[in-house]
Amino acid sequence: MGAPPEFSLPVRVYIEDTDAGGIVYYVNYLKFMERARTEYLRSFGYQHYALADEDFQFVVHSCEVRYLKPARIDDALHVTAALARIGRAGLDFVQQVRRDGELLCEGRVKVACVRASDLVPRALPTALRSAMQAAS
Repeated sequence: MGAPPEFSLPVRVYIEDTDAGGIVYYVNYLKFMERARTEYLRSFGYQHYALADEDFQFVVHSCEVRYLKPARIDDALHVTAALARIGRAGLDFVQQVRRDGELLCEGRVKVACVRASDLVPRALPTALRSAMQAAS
């Protein structure tokens, strides 16, 4: 299975995503990005629970986010996830949140692969690494 170099997930903004003024609360952009990374992984045929059964887990190591313009209740957004780097035990993503092509938010997220049993870093699953490299 091969996924595109950049994965895009449509997201609708609901009232639960907003503050009292109807603007998306800043931390919810990170949730949208998490969903896009999860679905990107799923596009390769992997799911978090199946990886955990094989003693693999992904955890966010660090992130940097820039907020440019607000999203509002009922907006239709597109959240992207693109691999910037595939490391031995981690992945670096560049992510964007757009509305009608307009950039609202962008981020860089470093994700580490760890053993689910003790959270010690471990190499990415070989098949997943190969599939991601082929798609990049």
